[in-house]
Amino acid sequence: MQRWRGVQNTPDDWPGGVVTIGFFDGVHRGHQQIIESAVGRAHRAGRPAAVLTFDPHPAEVIRPGSHPPLLTTPEFKAELLEGLGVDALCVQPFTPEFSRLSPEEFVHDVLRRRLRPNAVVVGENFTYGHRAAGNLATLRGGGATNGFAVEGVRLLREDEHVLSSTHIRARIAEGDVVTAARALGRDHRVEGAVVRGDARGRTIGYPTANLSTTAHAAVPADGVYAGHAVWSGKRQPAAISIGTNPTFNGTERRVEAFLLDFDDNLYGTYLAFEFSERLRPTLRFDSVEELVTQMAADVAVTRKITAVSGRGPSVVRQPSSGW
Repeated sequence: MQRWRGVQNTPDDWPGGVVTIGFFDGVHRGHQQIIESAVGRAHRAGRPAAVLTFDPHPAEVIRPGSHPPLLTTPEFKAELLEGLGVDALCVQPFTPEFSRLSPEEFVHDVLRRRLRPNAVVVGENFTYGHRAAGNLATLRGGGATNGFAVEGVRLLREDEHVLSSTHIRARIAEGDVVTAARALGRDHRVEGAVVRGDARGRTIGYPTANLSTTAHAAVPADGVYAGHAVWSGKRQPAAISIGTNPTFNGTERRVEAFLLDFDDNLYGTYLAFEFSERLRPTLRFDSVEELVTQMAADVAVTRKITAVSGRGPSVVRQPSSGW
């Protein structure tokens, strides 16, 4: 998959093709429907399919301090897009200046002059331009003037909800990772580097990998989860804990996991935790012995759940400055 940053860096020999536009956080099943429509249309015509996405999230530029929790890192998003058959990815820096482009300027300067599509495929609720003044109808008008077709894809609904990144973030914030996984089409993951913790887990027989999560990561609600640790093509069942370790009077919220049947050193390793099912809330125990007994039960349940779960790619790419 070709990648470039900024529409002004579109290769001179870029042949146009079909473009789909969006932030696509999570690349969930609703996004997949739109992207697959674009890819199918492009490849049937013998043309490439491109995605135009943005960095940072537009909300942070339009309303500073409102950056939403992210369902995917930029690198994971790119990997998922490539897996859907996307041929090229253009990441447009979303700056205050870019946010002030009128719908007409967006169509002419970004699409016609730079990406040169013969067709644009978007969701039916797509908006663009300053103050989101452009919509599907105005895009169709702009396309007719500037020589490209426009296709609007119906939004995917599930359980009476439009399947959206906002809806998935809310489920994750509640700890409902099962519903989130159904909407994503895979288990939700949180990525980061393994850092040193208190080393207390090893003394009680359950050493944990402590994750320093990436910026704005959508971390599930406090609790204990069954899932997997994923890194370098490896996937290991894991009991994952999120919380402040109240049994030990902790105050810092941590994301850590006990990897089943694994005892190697992972310090400094960049990896992901994938969440299959929430087992219980975070609890304060009266003694370390009670905690250890509960952890043994958590691990036993985790072993059963992960024997039949584990949805998602096993590749984890460390963030780079080239995004």
